[in-house]
This record gives sequence, C-alpha cells and structure tokens, in this order.
Amino acid sequence: MDLSSVLLHEILKIDGEEEVFLAEESLADLIRLPVTSEILRSGLKAKELIEVVVEKAGSDRLGVALKLTEPAEIWLLLTDRYSASGALDALLQNNASRIVQAEEGRFLEGVVEALAISLKEELFCDGCPVASPPLFVPERIDGLERFLRPLLPSRSEVLEICCGSGMGSQALKRLGLRPWTEDVDSCEICMALKAEYLEPDRAMVLDARLLDRFFPPRRFNAVVGFMVGLIDDVNWPLWREILISSAMLARDLVIYTTYTEREARIVAEALRSVGWSAEVAANPDDLGIYDQWAAIGRRGG
Repeated sequence: MDLSSVLLHEILKIDGEEEVFLAEESLADLIRLPVTSEILRSGLKAKELIEVVVEKAGSDRLGVALKLTEPAEIWLLLTDRYSASGALDALLQNNASRIVQAEEGRFLEGVVEALAISLKEELFCDGCPVASPPLFVPERIDGLERFLRPLLPSRSEVLEICCGSGMGSQALKRLGLRPWTEDVDSCEICMALKAEYLEPDRAMVLDARLLDRFFPPRRFNAVVGFMVGLIDDVNWPLWREILISSAMLARDLVIYTTYTEREARIVAEALRSVGWSAEVAANPDDLGIYDQWAAIGRRGG
C-alpha cells in the first residue's frame, strides 16, 4: 500500500518512502485505545521515538511515533490525545525522544487521512462487496447548491454530519468549501473515497455523538446535515441526540435538510429548546425527493 502522500510524513518529518501506520483502526478506537493499551503492556522496544507536541506549546503532547524493526521496519503512531487517559506518559518517561511540533488541526487531518487511506485500500476488511460507484444525482446537487449559496459564506469552516457516500458534499464543494465530513457507516465513506467524492484528510468514520471528542464547541462556522431522518416517534430520541450534539460544534449556523415539513419542524423545535433561533424553510424541486425542507438554526445572541 502506498502511503507516501500521507500528511503524517510531513508532520513527523520523515522520508516519504517510509511506512507510517496508526496503532488504532478507527477514530472511535482512539478514544478507547484497545491496541495502544496492548502495545504499552507488551513493553515493545523501538529503534527511535518521535514525540509530537502542539506548535508553540511544547509540553502539550499530540502523539508518539515509534520506529519498529520487527516484523518489518515501519513507524507506528500512538496518540492518547482524544482519550484523556495520559496513556503515553510512562512511555515517554522511559525513552529519549526527538520532538517535532504540529498544529493541532493539522495533526487531526493527518490521523483522519491515514485512517481513510487504510479504509480505501481495504486494509480493515476482506474485500469490498460493492462493485458500482455510489449514487450521484446532479439535480439534487444543483438544488442544494442554489439553496445553500445565500446561507454559507465562501470562507466558512463547515462540518457535514451523516454525509453517507458524499452526494450532498458536492454542493458544498461547488461553493468553494472544504467540509469535514462524518458518517458512522464505513462502507459509505469507503465508496465515497474511492469515487473521490470526499477528501481523505477530512472524511471521518465515526458516530456523530462522539465528534466533541475531536473538536471543541463552536469549532465550525456551520454544521450541516442533508436528508436527516426519516424521523419517526421511535428513532427521534436518537436523531435528537445526534443533531443537538452536532449543533454544539457550530458557532453561527446549523442547516439540517429533511424530506418532509413535519420533520423539519420537529428539528427546528429541538434547536429552539437549546437556545437556537430556528426557522423552517421550503426547498421544493421537480424531483420531489431530496432536501425538500430545512431547519435553519442561528445563534440567539
């Protein structure tokens, strides 16, 4: 597998021909650290060790890269940044290290890209059961672009939750944006990566309710979600938790599109209940299928 373009090479300041792997296989595992814990318990010996710290904050650790020689010569990156466990403290106490600095957002991009490339290359599965590219409906993208253009400034930092295979993400790209994208379905993200609908350094396989472990409150100008639902009485508590927790990451604006007016009104009321000023907007088109209504939330002050 070719990992020569991974941002982690740039961050670690190592040769692009050297292989770099994350110890964990998913963003969720970076919270639980199952593999990292096993590595630390094993007393694994490294030929070299690189400590990555936050730029201009030298004691604030992002991760540690170990140079291994067995069973192959690779770099293995461990990070306890998102677990709040301090798991790597003992490792650094017992090893001399070379220190490199990185901007925190850039480090996360490197981690996300490494996981995305491993996913795309089918490192985590036995083979892809999906032979065709994901669904692409130009009319839907056109309609979303028209709807979003007056709402989203061109320089906005945007998070798109529940992105699926990235069809709605194309409207954001047409507006000149580079959204962070998230979905819990790894197959959907993988198909989107293979079709180049999503960018590897911003495509996350993760439960949206865990996003606050990786991003601080109000990190983004806007949080969006396209065709959230279908919402009913049974699944609404789950959707409410997803939408409200994601909205906490928005500084100015939340846009959630739905199929029906009823769903949009339910979402808008939920946003109002936690302090947003929310309205319901119609967005009909000839297809009559996608993004027909939207709940638009703005900060109340």
